[in-house]
Amino acid sequence: MNHQASIVADTQPTPVIAPTIKNSSNNIHAPTPSWFKYVFAVVVLASLTYIGVQLTFDLSQVPPLSLFSFIMLGMALVIALGFEFVNGFHDTANAVATVIYTNAMPAPVAVMWSGFFNFLGVLTASGAVAYGIIALLPVELILHVDSGAGFAMVFALLLAAIIWNLGTWLFGIPASSSHTMIGSIIGVGIMNQLLHSATDGVSGVDMGQVLKVAKALFFSPLIGFGLAAAAFLLLKWVMKKRQKELFVAPEGNKPPSFLVRVLLICTCTGVSFAHGSNDGQKGMGLIMLILIGIVPLAYSLNKTMDPAQVQSFAALSEKTAHILVADQPNMPEMQSRDVLTKFIQTHQYNPQVMPAVASLSNHLGEAVASYGSMSKVPEKATVNLRNDMYLSNASLKELDKGNHLAQLSPAQKATVDDYRQNIDKATQYIPTWVKVAVALALGLGTMVGWKRIVVTVGERIGKTHLTYGQGMSAELVAMGTIIAADKFGLPVSTTHVLNSAVAGTMTANKSGLQWATVKSILMAWVLTLPCAMVLSASLFWVFLQFV
Repeated sequence: MNHQASIVADTQPTPVIAPTIKNSSNNIHAPTPSWFKYVFAVVVLASLTYIGVQLTFDLSQVPPLSLFSFIMLGMALVIALGFEFVNGFHDTANAVATVIYTNAMPAPVAVMWSGFFNFLGVLTASGAVAYGIIALLPVELILHVDSGAGFAMVFALLLAAIIWNLGTWLFGIPASSSHTMIGSIIGVGIMNQLLHSATDGVSGVDMGQVLKVAKALFFSPLIGFGLAAAAFLLLKWVMKKRQKELFVAPEGNKPPSFLVRVLLICTCTGVSFAHGSNDGQKGMGLIMLILIGIVPLAYSLNKTMDPAQVQSFAALSEKTAHILVADQPNMPEMQSRDVLTKFIQTHQYNPQVMPAVASLSNHLGEAVASYGSMSKVPEKATVNLRNDMYLSNASLKELDKGNHLAQLSPAQKATVDDYRQNIDKATQYIPTWVKVAVALALGLGTMVGWKRIVVTVGERIGKTHLTYGQGMSAELVAMGTIIAADKFGLPVSTTHVLNSAVAGTMTANKSGLQWATVKSILMAWVLTLPCAMVLSASLFWVFLQFV
């Protein structure tokens, strides 16, 4: 695969948003090795084969889909993976900018390397971020994702995210896929509320969860800037006399010393892995929402739970019900669902909430115990069982947040927490083929569109060329920030964290910043949320006219 053939989108001239740094290095233009096209083709073919086989097997275990459902499934998966493909343009490219501009790795090798560790990061992802994204959506759309409104929601927020990401990429502006997705979700939630709240009392989005996510998205770039500046100054103080090479710009295509090279590659590897484990989950969550809506029997519940886990879940359900209300309530299931749905929508506690949670938890325990295995849950009961688990878990989370469980003893609280964790095991299920599909889409996106963003990061943020020490400091801080966010189930922007970290090292080194670029990045940061909101809200309204 030659350079022109391997990177299709980069054959167009990159728009100039700021003067570039004069650099004698041509690493950014290094040709792709000819052998790579064969390796790449094998990886893509093997991944597609695995995805096809696994999806076919899953669908063979459920009643045949109608032609309409099959078409909707295909369209939704293509669009969801399209989002991850475009995500690769932006976010994955950030991980390789420093190793390319410090000559630590040839550009094509760096892109391949980063793609591989993105792949591993996606495969090892916990799923917490994926379902944290889903939790931002209006509860009634989550419970009825198989409806026309549910499909309209999924298509609207995905297409809005793709449109904005493509637009910013065309101008070479590093924009946040996380910001874009959150904005799209908020837009759908607001439009849903505007259209129906007067008659149906539906919710918009969980503003508590939105604020939690927004704080992570807002503060992570500031943390990246400050910590990277501090890390660079510390490195300079410790190593200035011992390793002067760290603080000079590369000469031509000359690579750094072995130790510096290893450190740069390690930090690039860490950022790539962390990006895969965090950002890759955004696509996973939406794909699972699609699968749950169209093929609930196959994907609503974790069929891999062993019988012992299922029986443990049943016992914990009954214990939790007894802890919440000592005298077992006899509230009808439909009434319990209505009470809890309204509670999650409004966040307003009333005396019926606790008995409703206890009643629904008790019902869940009896139902799960009667089936004995998740694989034995009949088709008609699958959706209701999952929705009941979601309502029970979300209600307990809201009760805990509102300090309504303060009266519980530590042992009782531990039982309730174990119950919630078991619900997560039963519902927060992501098949391996979904992870492989997301990883493949991210990798393909990186191969196609990496150069525009890499050039911006490497040449258009600071007024001087990136030094080895700056590259190490920026990557190390970005890696740590993203891993920490993943630990707490928070979506953060790889783009903004790394770009802020690079700017922090430039400031600490008194290199100066190219304010034209900084202003463009800040403008994208400010405009991404409202623009994505308007786009998704508009598309959601349009799609609702046809369902």
